[in-house]
Amino acid sequence: MKVIGLTGRIGCGKSTVAAMLHERGVTALDADEMAREVRETDPNVRAAILARFGTTESSALARAVFSDPPALVDLEAIVHPAVRDRIRDRLQALAVAGREVVLVEAIKLLESPLREACDQIWVVACRPEDALRRLAERGMTEDEAQLRLVNQKAPEEMAAAADVLIDGSAPMAETRHEVERALNALLEAV
Repeated sequence: MKVIGLTGRIGCGKSTVAAMLHERGVTALDADEMAREVRETDPNVRAAILARFGTTESSALARAVFSDPPALVDLEAIVHPAVRDRIRDRLQALAVAGREVVLVEAIKLLESPLREACDQIWVVACRPEDALRRLAERGMTEDEAQLRLVNQKAPEEMAAAADVLIDGSAPMAETRHEVERALNALLEAV
């Protein structure tokens, strides 16, 4: 089984690329979705978050951590190990089930030990103004967007780590072509 690690800064188009891969039959494991699952269902994680932050409500946590980098580090230290364990368990199950290609989508993949589980790192990059526009369309203020962006790797660092770099600012047809070309190359190597 080949594992694609998909990453990029918020608002650059990771979900769009993941959807394109899903259309081709690639199973996706979304670290953000798993983080929500863990926060909602894992009693140890919930208790640790409640003890540190006084709440487990998502929007309150976001307000608390994105304006306070040490608080974000604390939240990640509570949630990320459980997320990594779930992703590893699901990767193992998918390998046993005979999946050919699996996608792990994670905004902080490059900082995670999960990076080592990936055969290729795909980075979606876009122009800053495109990311800010997309985040505004999601209801985020520019200040909220900037607070999130400042806590992520610089675009240049992400691009340097990429085996495949996808232009999230390109027209959709071009992005799809880049995804198809990269996936076909990976499948030929399987």
